[in-house]
Amino acid sequence: MKIQVKHPYITVKQGICGGRPVVKGTRIPVWAIIGYYKKLNYPIEEILKQLPELSPAQIYDAFSFYYDHQKEIEEEIELSSKVETIKVLLSRSNFPLAKH
Repeated sequence: MKIQVKHPYITVKQGICGGRPVVKGTRIPVWAIIGYYKKLNYPIEEILKQLPELSPAQIYDAFSFYYDHQKEIEEEIELSSKVETIKVLLSRSNFPLAKH
């Protein structure tokens, strides 16, 4: 018998969150779960409270996926942080770009 299940709760599909890894059946990206832990210092119990639609197994599988793909997920966390910063700055500015 050959079992080859590495990350049963994580999927990557074009058209869902830009083809980034997400928890299967959701639009919750792995980088967001890891970001809660690394950037906001949330323990896993708090992440489960913030994302009640996820099971502990799904959260832990996101961490497992992260450790297998750490560089890529770290890049996604950094990119997301930059995008959010730009959105905040634009919302506070008088630039015409902010008025769309």
